[in-house]
Amino acid sequence: MRVEILTKNENQEVQKGIISKLRDLINYKNLEPGDKLPSERMLSEKFEVSRSNVREAIQKLEFFGILKSRPQSGTFIANIGRVAMSGMLDDILRLEDPDFKSLVETRILLELKTVRLAALRRTEEDLEKMRQALDAYRQKVLDGKDAVEEDLLFHLAIANASKNSTMNTFMLIITPEIITNFEKYHVCDNNQSFLGIQEHEDIYQAIKNQDPKMAKEKMKVHFKILYQYCYNIKD
Repeated sequence: MRVEILTKNENQEVQKGIISKLRDLINYKNLEPGDKLPSERMLSEKFEVSRSNVREAIQKLEFFGILKSRPQSGTFIANIGRVAMSGMLDDILRLEDPDFKSLVETRILLELKTVRLAALRRTEEDLEKMRQALDAYRQKVLDGKDAVEEDLLFHLAIANASKNSTMNTFMLIITPEIITNFEKYHVCDNNQSFLGIQEHEDIYQAIKNQDPKMAKEKMKVHFKILYQYCYNIKD
Protein backbone atom coordinates (compact mmCIF):
# COMPACT_ATOMS: atom_id res chain seq x y z
CA MET A 1 0.00 0.00 0.00
CA ARG A 2 1.37 3.41 -0.96
CA VAL A 3 1.41 6.01 1.78
CA GLU A 4 1.44 9.62 0.66
CA ILE A 5 3.33 12.09 2.84
CA LEU A 6 2.56 15.61 1.65
CA THR A 7 3.83 18.96 2.78
CA LYS A 8 1.25 21.55 3.81
CA ASN A 9 1.50 23.38 0.47
CA GLU A 10 1.28 20.13 -1.48
CA ASN A 11 -1.79 19.07 0.49
CA GLN A 12 -3.47 22.43 -0.20
CA GLU A 13 -2.84 22.01 -3.91
CA VAL A 14 -4.30 18.49 -3.79
CA GLN A 15 -7.38 19.83 -2.00
CA LYS A 16 -7.87 22.57 -4.57
CA GLY A 17 -7.47 20.02 -7.35
CA ILE A 18 -10.14 17.75 -5.87
CA ILE A 19 -12.56 20.64 -5.31
CA SER A 20 -12.01 21.81 -8.87
CA LYS A 21 -12.71 18.30 -10.18
CA LEU A 22 -15.81 18.02 -8.00
CA ARG A 23 -17.05 21.30 -9.47
CA ASP A 24 -16.45 19.97 -12.99
CA LEU A 25 -18.18 16.69 -12.11
CA ILE A 26 -21.22 18.51 -10.75
CA ASN A 27 -21.44 20.63 -13.88
CA TYR A 28 -20.80 17.74 -16.30
CA LYS A 29 -23.37 15.49 -14.65
CA ASN A 30 -25.83 18.38 -14.23
CA LEU A 31 -26.21 17.44 -10.59
CA GLU A 32 -29.03 19.25 -8.78
CA PRO A 33 -29.65 20.00 -5.08
CA GLY A 34 -30.34 16.70 -3.32
CA ASP A 35 -28.43 14.59 -5.87
CA LYS A 36 -25.94 12.09 -4.50
CA LEU A 37 -22.21 12.19 -5.22
CA PRO A 38 -20.26 9.03 -6.07
CA SER A 39 -18.70 7.26 -3.07
CA GLU A 40 -15.35 8.34 -1.63
CA ARG A 41 -13.79 5.20 -3.09
CA MET A 42 -15.08 5.94 -6.57
CA LEU A 43 -14.01 9.58 -6.38
CA SER A 44 -10.59 8.52 -5.10
CA GLU A 45 -10.11 6.21 -8.08
CA LYS A 46 -11.51 8.73 -10.56
CA PHE A 47 -9.35 11.61 -9.33
CA GLU A 48 -6.31 9.38 -8.59
CA VAL A 49 -5.89 10.62 -5.03
CA SER A 50 -6.20 8.97 -1.63
CA ARG A 51 -9.58 8.52 0.04
CA SER A 52 -8.40 10.64 2.97
CA ASN A 53 -7.73 13.52 0.55
CA VAL A 54 -11.23 13.13 -0.90
CA ARG A 55 -12.71 13.03 2.60
CA GLU A 56 -10.91 16.24 3.60
CA ALA A 57 -12.15 18.02 0.47
CA ILE A 58 -15.72 16.87 1.12
CA GLN A 59 -15.50 18.00 4.75
CA LYS A 60 -14.29 21.42 3.60
CA LEU A 61 -17.24 21.76 1.21
CA GLU A 62 -19.57 20.59 3.99
CA PHE A 63 -18.23 23.37 6.20
CA PHE A 64 -19.12 25.94 3.53
CA GLY A 65 -22.59 24.40 3.14
CA ILE A 66 -22.16 23.07 -0.40
CA LEU A 67 -22.35 19.37 0.44
CA LYS A 68 -24.17 17.40 3.11
CA SER A 69 -23.14 13.96 4.39
CA ARG A 70 -25.75 11.60 5.76
CA PRO A 71 -24.63 8.60 7.84
CA GLN A 72 -25.08 5.31 6.01
CA SER A 73 -26.44 7.17 2.97
CA GLY A 74 -23.61 9.14 1.37
CA THR A 75 -22.82 12.71 0.36
CA PHE A 76 -25.39 14.95 -1.32
CA ILE A 77 -25.51 18.34 -3.02
CA ALA A 78 -26.89 20.92 -0.59
CA ASN A 79 -30.12 22.76 -1.29
CA ILE A 80 -28.65 25.83 -2.96
CA GLY A 81 -29.04 27.08 -6.52
CA ARG A 82 -26.56 26.00 -9.18
CA VAL A 83 -25.41 29.53 -9.96
CA ALA A 84 -24.79 30.28 -6.28
CA MET A 85 -23.04 26.94 -5.79
CA SER A 86 -20.76 27.50 -8.78
CA GLY A 87 -19.85 30.96 -7.50
CA MET A 88 -19.17 29.61 -4.01
CA LEU A 89 -16.90 26.89 -5.38
CA ASP A 90 -14.95 29.46 -7.38
CA ASP A 91 -14.59 31.62 -4.26
CA ILE A 92 -13.36 28.66 -2.20
CA LEU A 93 -10.73 27.86 -4.80
CA ARG A 94 -9.52 31.46 -4.61
CA LEU A 95 -9.28 31.51 -0.82
CA GLU A 96 -5.82 32.23 0.51
CA ASP A 97 -4.44 30.96 3.80
CA PRO A 98 -4.92 33.57 6.53
CA ASP A 99 -1.76 35.08 7.98
CA PHE A 100 -0.94 34.27 11.59
CA LYS A 101 -1.92 37.70 12.91
CA SER A 102 -5.36 37.31 11.32
CA LEU A 103 -5.77 33.92 13.00
CA VAL A 104 -4.91 35.37 16.40
CA GLU A 105 -7.27 38.31 15.86
CA THR A 106 -10.05 35.88 14.91
CA ARG A 107 -9.32 33.86 18.01
CA ILE A 108 -9.70 36.95 20.22
CA LEU A 109 -13.03 37.90 18.65
CA LEU A 110 -14.36 34.35 18.95
CA GLU A 111 -13.26 33.75 22.50
CA LEU A 112 -14.72 36.95 23.92
CA LYS A 113 -18.06 35.54 22.72
CA THR A 114 -17.53 31.90 23.65
CA VAL A 115 -16.37 32.67 27.20
CA ARG A 116 -19.59 34.60 27.90
CA LEU A 117 -21.71 31.76 26.53
CA ALA A 118 -19.64 29.20 28.45
CA ALA A 119 -20.34 31.07 31.70
CA LEU A 120 -24.07 30.85 30.96
CA ARG A 121 -24.23 27.30 29.60
CA ARG A 122 -21.40 25.29 31.17
CA THR A 123 -22.12 21.92 32.76
CA GLU A 124 -20.24 20.10 35.51
CA GLU A 125 -18.66 17.93 32.82
CA ASP A 126 -17.46 21.05 31.00
CA LEU A 127 -15.90 22.36 34.21
CA GLU A 128 -14.10 19.05 34.71
CA LYS A 129 -12.57 19.22 31.21
CA MET A 130 -11.43 22.79 31.82
CA ARG A 131 -9.95 21.80 35.15
CA GLN A 132 -7.99 18.95 33.62
CA ALA A 133 -6.57 21.19 30.88
CA LEU A 134 -5.80 23.95 33.38
CA ASP A 135 -3.96 21.54 35.72
CA ALA A 136 -1.99 20.07 32.82
CA TYR A 137 -1.00 23.59 31.73
CA ARG A 138 0.14 24.51 35.25
CA GLN A 139 2.26 21.38 35.57
CA LYS A 140 3.96 21.90 32.20
CA VAL A 141 4.79 25.53 33.03
CA LEU A 142 6.13 24.69 36.49
CA ASP A 143 8.27 21.96 34.92
CA GLY A 144 9.72 24.53 32.53
CA LYS A 145 8.16 22.85 29.49
CA ASP A 146 6.30 24.31 26.52
CA ALA A 147 2.58 24.47 27.38
CA VAL A 148 1.06 25.96 24.22
CA GLU A 149 -1.01 22.85 23.50
CA GLU A 150 -2.34 22.69 27.07
CA ASP A 151 -3.17 26.40 26.90
CA LEU A 152 -5.21 25.93 23.74
CA LEU A 153 -6.87 22.77 25.07
CA PHE A 154 -8.19 24.87 27.95
CA HIS A 155 -9.59 27.40 25.49
CA LEU A 156 -11.09 24.65 23.33
CA ALA A 157 -12.83 23.30 26.44
CA ILE A 158 -14.33 26.77 26.92
CA ALA A 159 -15.48 26.86 23.29
CA ASN A 160 -17.10 23.44 23.73
CA ALA A 161 -18.85 24.66 26.88
CA SER A 162 -20.40 27.54 24.90
CA LYS A 163 -22.71 24.96 23.23
CA ASN A 164 -22.41 26.88 19.98
CA SER A 165 -21.31 24.31 17.43
CA THR A 166 -20.39 26.89 14.78
CA MET A 167 -18.02 28.87 17.00
CA ASN A 168 -16.61 25.62 18.35
CA THR A 169 -15.91 24.46 14.78
CA PHE A 170 -14.14 27.74 13.96
CA MET A 171 -11.92 27.28 17.01
CA LEU A 172 -11.08 23.72 15.96
CA ILE A 173 -10.14 24.97 12.48
CA ILE A 174 -7.80 27.77 13.55
CA THR A 175 -6.24 26.06 16.59
CA PRO A 176 -3.76 23.75 14.76
CA GLU A 177 -2.33 26.71 12.82
CA ILE A 178 -1.96 28.73 16.02
CA ILE A 179 -0.20 25.84 17.79
CA THR A 180 2.21 25.49 14.86
CA ASN A 181 3.13 29.19 14.72
CA PHE A 182 3.06 30.44 18.33
CA GLU A 183 6.73 29.72 18.95
CA LYS A 184 7.74 30.78 15.44
CA TYR A 185 6.35 34.30 15.94
CA HIS A 186 7.49 34.60 19.58
CA VAL A 187 4.12 35.88 20.75
CA CYS A 188 4.54 34.98 24.41
CA ASP A 189 7.64 34.66 26.59
CA ASN A 190 8.23 32.31 29.54
CA ASN A 191 7.13 34.90 32.09
CA GLN A 192 3.78 35.19 30.32
CA SER A 193 3.31 31.45 30.71
CA PHE A 194 3.60 31.80 34.50
CA LEU A 195 1.14 34.71 34.50
CA GLY A 196 -1.18 32.51 32.45
CA ILE A 197 -1.61 30.12 35.36
CA GLN A 198 -3.48 32.69 37.45
CA GLU A 199 -5.22 34.20 34.42
CA HIS A 200 -6.59 30.77 33.49
CA GLU A 201 -7.70 30.24 37.06
CA ASP A 202 -9.55 33.58 37.06
CA ILE A 203 -11.35 32.70 33.80
CA TYR A 204 -12.25 29.28 35.14
CA GLN A 205 -13.67 30.69 38.38
CA ALA A 206 -15.80 33.25 36.50
CA ILE A 207 -17.23 30.48 34.29
CA LYS A 208 -17.78 28.26 37.31
CA ASN A 209 -19.63 31.11 39.05
CA GLN A 210 -21.69 31.65 35.87
CA ASP A 211 -20.66 35.29 35.67
CA PRO A 212 -20.46 36.14 31.92
CA LYS A 213 -19.39 39.75 32.43
CA MET A 214 -16.51 38.77 34.69
CA ALA A 215 -15.55 35.90 32.38
CA LYS A 216 -15.22 38.30 29.45
CA GLU A 217 -13.20 40.78 31.49
CA LYS A 218 -10.80 38.09 32.69
CA MET A 219 -10.40 36.85 29.13
CA LYS A 220 -9.51 40.38 28.03
CA VAL A 221 -6.82 40.50 30.72
CA HIS A 222 -5.50 37.14 29.52
CA PHE A 223 -5.38 38.42 25.93
CA LYS A 224 -3.37 41.57 26.76
CA ILE A 225 -0.24 40.29 25.01
CA LEU A 226 -2.25 39.11 22.00
CA TYR A 227 -3.89 42.55 21.72
CA GLN A 228 -0.44 44.14 21.74
CA TYR A 229 0.76 41.69 19.10
CA CYS A 230 -2.22 42.19 16.77
CA TYR A 231 -2.67 45.92 17.09
CA ASN A 232 0.89 47.09 17.92
CA ILE A 233 -0.28 48.48 21.24
CA LYS A 234 2.49 49.75 23.51
CA ASP A 235 2.41 49.52 27.29
